Amino acid sequence: MEKNTILIVEDEEDILELLEYTLQKDGYDTIGFTHVSKALENIFEEETIDLILMDRNLPGIDGTTFVSQMKQKGFNIPVIYVTAKDKSEDILEGFDSYADDYITKPFNLKELSARVNAVLKRTKKDVEILKVKDIVYKKSNKKFYIKENELELTHLEHDLFLEFIRNKDILLSREHLLESVWEDSYDKKLKTVNVAIKRLKAKIDPSGKKEYIKSIRGEGYIFC
Repeated sequence: MEKNTILIVEDEEDILELLEYTLQKDGYDTIGFTHVSKALENIFEEETIDLILMDRNLPGIDGTTFVSQMKQKGFNIPVIYVTAKDKSEDILEGFDSYADDYITKPFNLKELSARVNAVLKRTKKDVEILKVKDIVYKKSNKKFYIKENELELTHLEHDLFLEFIRNKDILLSREHLLESVWEDSYDKKLKTVNVAIKRLKAKIDPSGKKEYIKSIRGEGYIFC
């Protein structure tokens, strides 16, 4: 059976090591970071993360800010805040910032393990589904649906649409799309992007009324 992978972001190295040791002993794979960095941002593209344990008091940033940024990019991963911020208003703020659970320091390791297990059981099915507006993406079969109607997309259109959804409300240049979607293809021309997006738009919005993908003259495209 495949192990669940838990991402831990904790700036105190002794606590990070304790969490990793405890969760690995419980049968999980873990990835640890002590601060927010480009490597941390990239980890969601490189690994399948099943749960995030997030400290709030991180160097230069509140953990809730990073989680909000991640969610806005379309990464629908459950989050447990593990933090010294234990006032009522802090806890409420945490749940307003996508928390699936909130654990205050100091914590009991057995209780933390139980709550990790509970969140994973409760959210595992939800993680497989990404929903933006009336669009649903199911990772299990790599299919897109709009109002429960399956979209018939080519492999390229699938990857292009997923890139837009993961970067909702972010302007994507044609150069970025070429590098991230076309990768090693020999057909890496800017006009190729224009044609592919035109075909994708015709499939996801035949009437042109919803305007999921907008063209920004001279800049690129934005999914909003």
